[in-house]
Amino acid sequence: MNKLGYIAIDQHGQTYQIGNNPPRKWLLDHLGRKHTEKIYQDTTSGKIRHTGYVIAGLWLSVFTVGAWKEAI
Repeated sequence: MNKLGYIAIDQHGQTYQIGNNPPRKWLLDHLGRKHTEKIYQDTTSGKIRHTGYVIAGLWLSVFTVGAWKEAI
């Protein structure tokens, strides 16, 4: 996948366009905080994966943004 950067969405639907910066550091700097907790999600295969952060009372899910390629 051609990675264009990252985006985060909080529980209120607010979006944070992070670009190619490291997501955790960018969010902490942007929100003026120094501490974060990780958010984990169970997958259907029974594994657990890291999906985002809790910062300043916001639950932020982080996504990788990639280029859209149409099938011919």
